[in-house]
Amino acid sequence: MVGRLTLWGIENIPEIGAGDDLVSIIAHAIEAMAASDDGAALRDGDILVVTSKIVSKAEGMQVPIEARDLAIDEDTVRVVAERVHAGGTTKIVETRQGLVMAAAGLDTSNVPDGLALRLPRDPDASAKNLCAGLRERTGRKIGIIITDTLGRPWRVGQTDAAIGAAGVQLVDDLRGGVDANGRPLNVTVTVVADELAAAADLVKGKASGIPVAVARGLSRLVGDLDTPGARTLARLGEDDMFRFGSTEAYAQGYEAGMRARATAKEKAR
Repeated sequence: MVGRLTLWGIENIPEIGAGDDLVSIIAHAIEAMAASDDGAALRDGDILVVTSKIVSKAEGMQVPIEARDLAIDEDTVRVVAERVHAGGTTKIVETRQGLVMAAAGLDTSNVPDGLALRLPRDPDASAKNLCAGLRERTGRKIGIIITDTLGRPWRVGQTDAAIGAAGVQLVDDLRGGVDANGRPLNVTVTVVADELAAAADLVKGKASGIPVAVARGLSRLVGDLDTPGARTLARLGEDDMFRFGSTEAYAQGYEAGMRARATAKEKAR
């Protein structure tokens, strides 16, 4: 069937704790579903889309809520924008994982009371370990995408995006081709990993207790374990046209202007 993408959530995955074996837990849940529905058994070319929370929980990335601000600081490479409001201060930061997001990705939803959850230490490495383990356990050539929820400039709300990946081609680079009308495509690079992350969240959800989904119909994207990870999707440094928030950009411009003025005065003496 041409152009068909099928998505479904993996049910009966228990609450994950530090040190839990995600490969065994996910494989067991899939096998249980397949026992009553042959179509739920994994096939070569399937892609598993995994919520980062269960990866973080298994890796022991929980911190006491009192240490949340300290953890944010530890996971921050630089502050992109900072806003003070009635409820406190919101920081948009670049994280040590190469992501730009609020509060360095620390979250208190779907975690026990009194705890906050950090992102996985290295989401691409986590995805690679999970992919290798599930390929060995199931005998199927599958891909893994690890997701987290991100806000987006100029758009209301949040959507899931890929923060880790293994065994999956992340983009469709259409540059050099033509569109349906024969016009050349010069800049189109479709980030299929993010599209899959967002689509899978429709069957996982934020409050359903379903942290893993299967995507079937894109086997052309599944490849070797050493395919580039999701960190390669980050647009940082000189390629980032929106590197700072308005307040931070103004402060930087003001400082540069003052330095230039001081230099000009020195030369005029």
